[in-house]
Amino acid sequence: MKYAGIDLAWKGETNPSAIAVGSLKGNEILLEDIHPQIFGLNPILEFLKAQENLQGISVDASLKIPNKTGYRKSETDLNKVYRNKWAGCYPTNQNLYPNAFSVRLSERLEEEGFKYGTEPKWQMECYPHASLIEIFGLTRRLVYKKGKVGEKIAGQVKLAELLLSLQESQVLKLIIPNELTHFFDFKAIQQLKGQSLKSNEDALDAVVCLYTAALFANKHAGNIYGDLEEGFVWVPDNVL
Repeated sequence: MKYAGIDLAWKGETNPSAIAVGSLKGNEILLEDIHPQIFGLNPILEFLKAQENLQGISVDASLKIPNKTGYRKSETDLNKVYRNKWAGCYPTNQNLYPNAFSVRLSERLEEEGFKYGTEPKWQMECYPHASLIEIFGLTRRLVYKKGKVGEKIAGQVKLAELLLSLQESQVLKLIIPNELTHFFDFKAIQQLKGQSLKSNEDALDAVVCLYTAALFANKHAGNIYGDLEEGFVWVPDNVL
């Protein structure tokens, strides 16, 4: 079966999202494609429709936002565990994000048969910071999104190093074909700046979402924050 991980831009019509796609067989997930810059709702859906046997989609975004103000239950629950690990969630609500791009995507995915959190074809929310902490047994959030350029580069190199280590995982092996290794190349990352650096970050985040989706599909142990009604985030346990 095939799975997709999406690092979704909040303003997806004007800012790029990234999608990683892979095929799951036993305890191996073969990374097949990374689309690092895709704009708009219809192009995302068209890309996903083109993937044969697509079974599940993991999205770094709030796919359900039922609350007018404040935090969703999933965000409150996550903050109890991850805030002291520098990985607390920002609130999402209808006042902050009216007509949210992520909710519109989720509704369209429902129309295509991808039910929220339920089989056989499903969509779910992923929180990469929490996934990375648990998958690799980190004590706190990996810093690669904020700070000075040098700090972001160093953090992204570390992220790439961690993802490459999954090639040796006995739980779920990540197989990276040669044509996609440049996204993980330390020297290449160190030469990036501006939008190119951000684009590669998005691509790696999409891979984290894909890997999380594959663990979920393989019934790997994990924790659910929130619920089906108001939105949930699934965070996997350690794999190394």
